[in-house]
Amino acid sequence: MTHIYNFSAGPAVLPKEVLAQAAADMLDWHGSGMSVMEMSHRGPEFISIYQAAERDLRELLAVPANYKILFMQGGGLAQNAIVPLNLVGHKAQPATIDFVHTGSWSGKSIKEAARYATVNVAASGKAGAFTGVPPQSEWQLTPDAAYLHVCTNETIDGVEYNFVPELPAGATIVADMSSHILSRPVDVSRYGVIFGGAQKNIGPAGLTLVIVREDLLGKALAICPSAFDWKTVADNESMYNTPPTYAIYIAGLVFQWLKRQGGVAEMERRNIAKAELLYAALDADDFYQNRVAKEYRSRMNVPFYLRDESKNEAFLAGAKQRGLLQLKGHKSVGGMRASIYNAMPIEGVQALVDYLNEFAGR
Repeated sequence: MTHIYNFSAGPAVLPKEVLAQAAADMLDWHGSGMSVMEMSHRGPEFISIYQAAERDLRELLAVPANYKILFMQGGGLAQNAIVPLNLVGHKAQPATIDFVHTGSWSGKSIKEAARYATVNVAASGKAGAFTGVPPQSEWQLTPDAAYLHVCTNETIDGVEYNFVPELPAGATIVADMSSHILSRPVDVSRYGVIFGGAQKNIGPAGLTLVIVREDLLGKALAICPSAFDWKTVADNESMYNTPPTYAIYIAGLVFQWLKRQGGVAEMERRNIAKAELLYAALDADDFYQNRVAKEYRSRMNVPFYLRDESKNEAFLAGAKQRGLLQLKGHKSVGGMRASIYNAMPIEGVQALVDYLNEFAGR
């Protein structure tokens, strides 16, 4: 098999050890005679898989005991509706939600939330072409807002928060961490809700993780579908409806792999090294451009542009010949993008850097 490095933003690269284990388990999981794909979600075999995944994730992120971990469906995009449906029911209607607009994904969140509440864009990086996070001193927050929504890593725009917002006591922060969850330690207690689609840094598409503080349960609007009501999901240990069983199984294998590597602290060390290596190559001269302010550059998603964009197709063709795949930028912004999630080894980043230097004629 040709050796390749997959820089896709999602569905994204998975650890080869995880894929090998899944292949070995495919027809017969642990002598059960069943594939995980065939198991009842209420049977003892799958319950053990689910419990291990929940326990390992709680350990990896040091999730406090007063937070529930929910395994849901619909991706991060669905949570753009599910979050307001769950968090504004206890407020006088229409409730207000504050947002910081830092790129494409927070923009989608704003648009969706406006269907269920009044939206206040407390700050926006749009005027600066989404090259950083607006300073918190400039945020215009709403007193008694239902919550503040932030996207702490913009997958398309390559902007990553380097701080946790400071809010008054009692205020709630909701963070979309889809594309950098588990890439660095995070103080879960600073957030009311953390959510993310699994297909970027955890596992296959189909699974969404929600980490929610218990006191925020039971605040849903009456119109919230029961399968999306976090309290219902929590009360039923994510088994109210049939969960995405195989995706949970793969996520569980990834959590075990992360623990064997040394956990999220070790992942952060590796991710810093990978990002520094790649950004140094992009910054070596003006052949390539990364337009994000250096202090807000994402460690996970690195968008870049060729100075001469007429060479884009030649760049992508040469990359493919070298086994460097999925480097084309998102259609909304163009250019190139390299996603270097936890499972991307530094050897893959070095191979990309070697090609960047070769193509630039350095």
